[in-house]
Amino acid sequence: ADVIIPADAKSPSATAVGAHHYINEHVSAAGASYERDLWRVRGGVSWLNLESQKRFSRTFVRLTAAQKTAICDDICYPAGAKPEFQAAARFFSLVRNLVATGFYTTDAGMKDVGYVGNVALPKWELPPAAVLRQLGLE
Repeated sequence: ADVIIPADAKSPSATAVGAHHYINEHVSAAGASYERDLWRVRGGVSWLNLESQKRFSRTFVRLTAAQKTAICDDICYPAGAKPEFQAAARFFSLVRNLVATGFYTTDAGMKDVGYVGNVALPKWELPPAAVLRQLGLE
C-alpha cells in the first residue's frame, strides 16, 4: 500500500491511516465478488513474493524501495504489461483501487485532496450568467 501512496510532506502513508485494514475487511466480506477479490489479492501477494525472490532473492517486504518500484512498474497498468505479467497487473489494479479507497475515505486522505465536507458558506452566489445561459436557466 505504501508503494502506491507513500508518506510525503503533506500526508501520511496509506498504511499509516489503515488502508491495509480496509483491504483486509473488503476481501473478507461475504459474496462472490469479494471472494474473487480475495483470490486475486492472495494470488497477487504470492506472485509478488515469488517475483521478488526470482529477481532479488528476497521477499517483497524486504526489498528496497527501488526494487519494489521496479517490480510494480512492470505490473502497474494491464494495458502496458507484458503477457506474462497480465494476471499480476490485474491484481495491482485491484489493490491500487482498494488502497486509494482506503486512503481517500479517511480524514487524512480527504485533507490531502482539499475536501472540506458539508460546511455552511458565508454567502451563496449564483453561477455566472454565461453558465446559466448555457444551461437554459436564464
